[in-house]
This record gives sequence, structure tokens and C-alpha cells, in this order.
Amino acid sequence: MSRVPGWLGRLGAGLTEMSEQWNERRAEAEREREASESPAGPDEHVPPPPDYAPDVPARPDPASAVPWGVRVAAEAGWRLLVLAGTLWVLMRVISAVQLVVLAFVSALLITALLQPTVARLRRVGVPRGPATAMTAILGFVVMGLIGWFVTWQVMENIDDLSGQIQDGIDELRNWLLNSPFHVTDKQINEIAKNLREAVGANTDQITSAGLEGVTVVVEALTGILLAVFSTLFLLYDGKRIWEWTLRLVPAAARPGMAGAGPAAWRTLTAYVRGTVIVALIDAIFIGLGIYFLDVPMAVPLAVFIFLFAFIPLVGAVVSGALAVVVALVTQGVFTAVMTLVVVLAVQQIEGHILQPFILGRAVRVHPLAVVLSVAAGGMIAGIGGAVVAVPLVAVTNTVAGYLREYSRKSALRHAARPRGTAPVGASQQPGPSESLSE
Repeated sequence: MSRVPGWLGRLGAGLTEMSEQWNERRAEAEREREASESPAGPDEHVPPPPDYAPDVPARPDPASAVPWGVRVAAEAGWRLLVLAGTLWVLMRVISAVQLVVLAFVSALLITALLQPTVARLRRVGVPRGPATAMTAILGFVVMGLIGWFVTWQVMENIDDLSGQIQDGIDELRNWLLNSPFHVTDKQINEIAKNLREAVGANTDQITSAGLEGVTVVVEALTGILLAVFSTLFLLYDGKRIWEWTLRLVPAAARPGMAGAGPAAWRTLTAYVRGTVIVALIDAIFIGLGIYFLDVPMAVPLAVFIFLFAFIPLVGAVVSGALAVVVALVTQGVFTAVMTLVVVLAVQQIEGHILQPFILGRAVRVHPLAVVLSVAAGGMIAGIGGAVVAVPLVAVTNTVAGYLREYSRKSALRHAARPRGTAPVGASQQPGPSESLSE
């Protein structure tokens, strides 16, 4: 075996070392090229902070920096804005079709008054069609007779009433001249002159109001027809109408609404019946009082008291004031004071005895809610809005209370049910326990 010279071995080792150094330099050049082509990271080429620099704490998340109360208020605020916008749009739609809405609500009130009669006729074996027809005809005939009687009484007594009013004005003038208020004849004549000038200056407005009155009459007749047709269909087919309305409710909320609807209908029926009874008692007793005081047109005034009683609080004040004014201008101050005593006495008995006993707790609404609802209803839709405001509030209160109680009981049943079991009757479609007609 031949021996390799030493210089040749050293040459081979040197070449191997040079090859390794060349490979390292080439790999380093490749890394530098890749680093120059790739984007710089957030921490590259950033000099480290000096030792004396203070430590800066990390910034928290903006959502967590907002106080809890402000976050809750913001969450509730935008939802309230959405609800307010929805309510505004709904009110705009209702104002656009105000006549239709008032006619339908009036039909609901009339149906609540007449539906028990239909139910009784059905129970004795009368078919649904004849029972509906008989009840509707009887109800509308009675309402028409009341309107005709009021008109007839006013037309029969208008001449005598005009003379009595003139005599009453003269008597009132003499009383003012001799009263301790030191009213002079010149002041009374000045007031009369100002009234005549005001009437003469506003002749155009009075004429335009008369022309607008024609439009009001046409709209009133249209509303009456709509209310009549709606009442007939609600009496005849109320159950199907309610079932169709229930299908429009989302499936998750349908069981609760299926029970809230009959509860609301019971409240509305109780309200209408109680209001009719209370209004009838007011009209009878106040009418008897002003009749024995010799106030003219006592019967028409009693009918007006009955009709105005459907506007809670405000209607009683207006009808009572009307009776006092008629007594003042026709019979004098003493009769007016006695009429006021009769009106106040009957209204106190109504407010503290009749309404709590007849209406009960089912439709009890706080007096503040009554005043605000009547004012809002009057501002939105006039007299019709004032009439339907309180029953609407009573029904809404009943529905809200029922749904709250239903939700509480559903939560208790869900908590008591064993895990993995389905609720009883979950696959069944809930239906209303009561309906508008039987």
C-alpha cells in the first residue's frame, strides 16, 4: 500500500475547509436576499428603548373601557330609537286611514256589547245567521231610535228654549247689575258689542266651517256604514277572524297570544257592559234631578249625559257643564247651583261606588292613565280617539299582564321539566280558548 505525501493531505484538508466557508457565505447571502424581499415586521429595525424610559401600560380594548352603565344605556337607546321610529310610522299609517281604524274599533265596541246576546240565542238553538241578524237589527234599531228621539226633542223644544234663553239672559244681566261685582250697564253693552263684532268679523270662517261640516257629515256616514258591516262580520264570523289573526303571529309567541286574546276580549266586554250600565244610571238620576228642577229639555240632556259618559272623566264634566249652563240661562242662578249639586252628587256616587262595583278589578285603570290616554286620544283622533283611548289602554294592560304571567309560568315549567323531555303538547297547534262569537 502506497503512502500519500503529507503536503497532499494538507492540500485536501485546505480545499475542504474553503468549500465549507464558501457554502456558509452563500447561505448567508441567500438569507439576506430573502430578508430584503419580505416585508419588515413590526419589531424589526426598531431600536430598543433606553434603560431610563418609563414602562407604558398596554391600552385596553375600547369596548371594555366604556363604563357598564353607558354601555347598557347605549344598547337600550338604539332599541328605543327603533321602537320610536316604528311607532311613528304606525301612527302615520293610522292617521292616513283614521276613518277606517275608528270605524273598526267602534265595531269592536259594539260587538262586545251585542255578542253576549248572540251567544245566548245560539245556546237556545237559534242558528248563527238568524241569531246574528236578530241581534244586529235590534241593536241598530235601538241606537237609531235614541238618535231620532234626541233630534225630535231638540226640534220640538227649540222655540221655547230660545225664548227661555232670552229671558234667562235678561235675568242674568239684571243679576249682574245688582250683584256685588259692581258690573255696569256700559260694561255689559260693551261685551255684547264685542261679541257681535267678533261674529261679523269671522263670517268667512263660520261659512267655511259650515262647508267643512258637509264633509264631516259624509265622512261620518261612511264611518257608520263601515262600522255596521264590520259589526255584522264580527258577530257572525268572529271565531274564524280570530283564528286567522292568530296565524299571523310568530309560532314561538302563538301559545301566549292564544290565551291573551280571550283575556283581552273579556276585558273589553266587561268595560263596554259596565260603561253602558254606569252611563244609563247617570243619565236616569241626573235627568230626574233636572226634570224636577224644571230645567227645559231634561230628556235630551239626559241622553247627552248618557252618550258623553263613554268618554271617561272628560265626558262627565262636559255633559254636567252643559246641564248647568242650560239651567243658568233658563231658570236662573239658584236652579243652576242646584243642578250643579245634583250632577256632582251623582258623579261622586258613580266614581266611588258604581264603577268599582260594576266594572270590578278586571278593567281598573289608574286615573292618571285615564286622563293622559283621553287627552292623547283626543289630540290624535278627536272625540272618537277620546272614546276608544281608555278601552285600548285597559286591553293593553290586560294583554301585557297575561303575557308576563304566561312567561313566568313557562319558565317555571321549563325549569321543572326533566332534561331531554319535550314539553307536553309541544307538537300541537294551540287554539284560542274563547272567540268573538260562539
